[in-house]
Amino acid sequence: MKLSFLIGLLCLSFSAFAEDTLTVVAVGEADTEKEKIYFETALKKSSLNADEEAKLELVREILKSDFDFYRSKYEIQDNKSGQTKYLAEVRVEGDKSFQLRVKVENLKDKKSLLDKKIAVDFKNIRATAHEVSDQIYQSLTGQKSIFKTQIYFVSDRTSRGNDIRKELYVMDFDGANQKRLTYFNSILISPSLSTDNNRVVYTLIEDKTKPTGRGDGSFHNVKNLNLHMMDLTTKKSRLVSNIDGINSGAVFSKSGDSLYLTLSYQKNADIYQLNLSNGHKKKITSHYSDDVDPHINSDGSLMTFLSGRAGKAMIYTLDPKGREKNVKRISFVGRFNAAPRFNPDGTEIVFSSWVDDRFDIYRIGSNGENLVRLTKNFGSNEEPWFSPDGQFIVFTSQRVITRKRATQDVYIMDRDGEIIRKITSDYGKIFSPRWSNL
Repeated sequence: MKLSFLIGLLCLSFSAFAEDTLTVVAVGEADTEKEKIYFETALKKSSLNADEEAKLELVREILKSDFDFYRSKYEIQDNKSGQTKYLAEVRVEGDKSFQLRVKVENLKDKKSLLDKKIAVDFKNIRATAHEVSDQIYQSLTGQKSIFKTQIYFVSDRTSRGNDIRKELYVMDFDGANQKRLTYFNSILISPSLSTDNNRVVYTLIEDKTKPTGRGDGSFHNVKNLNLHMMDLTTKKSRLVSNIDGINSGAVFSKSGDSLYLTLSYQKNADIYQLNLSNGHKKKITSHYSDDVDPHINSDGSLMTFLSGRAGKAMIYTLDPKGREKNVKRISFVGRFNAAPRFNPDGTEIVFSSWVDDRFDIYRIGSNGENLVRLTKNFGSNEEPWFSPDGQFIVFTSQRVITRKRATQDVYIMDRDGEIIRKITSDYGKIFSPRWSNL
């Protein structure tokens, strides 16, 4: 859900906020020696036409661009030297159908790590390049990379003056191949992916017809926040919940058979578990303050959420297996907080906090220890979300250009706060980036 909406929901009745005093751990960790890697490419062949050669040259650029994301681990060398640890060779083979032969060698240990052929898809050369990068990365680490992942996001780029429209889009992890997914000409908020990347839930602000209550049988339209779900294979959507009030902030359970979301049909905003098969609702929070924006860890044993029960919006955790079970406040920084999100193994949470008249992003252990400030003096930074390998954080950052104009784009930083790259530009104001799963 859009952060300003959430904070307004939680803090509407709060007239003042007291600042907390807190010691924050410094950003960053000790420098470690980087492993040096050299990419040797042979991507020209007489049987290739000019267009095919140009596309294969793009493979070389994408390889280096991809590995630059892992700059804390690897140093890409311009030339092979005695300090080179890894040699990655990429050569084009074939005459009519082409493959890239990818070989990786540990020069220090004189050990072959990879020798594989990958078919070239000239219609989607970026996908081929990311596949090559991922295979090289896996040969070095034994783990999958972020190179084949995507980021879903909301943009207002189709708005027309005061007619604000927000639609759902998707792009590659590096900002390429931006595609529009919805055409509602309405306001869409709070998207979230299933763990298998096959479905996405989101909330639409829609009109709902209700009796006026005047006793004359008349009706009127009111705005309702309705929950929908899209099948990402067929691109077809269906209504999931349109109970009166808020149906939003939904996230999938690991199994994908239920959602955790915020409902307000009982006047107060509370968190529920909704069974997608039978519609059964299980109440998770039950407090006179509003509880919103749940996120669940990978094994379903811990939930983090935003609550106003401290008199201002702060981050809490609980055991979702019961109602109000083991509730614990874990954030004490800033005037108010927003958007808590677990890392993949559930040991850390990132969130936004209003500090120094702007939002900045913090990381904290899920037990409430080891608070780290990740952004400072870098615009207003919101809506963080961990990459599926836990090494990066995607977020939005707003920059004020003039009194009447501001930009809001997507950035990626590593888990220690080093800004890696701005990945969107001139694509409207962007909200709610959500990284796909491995």
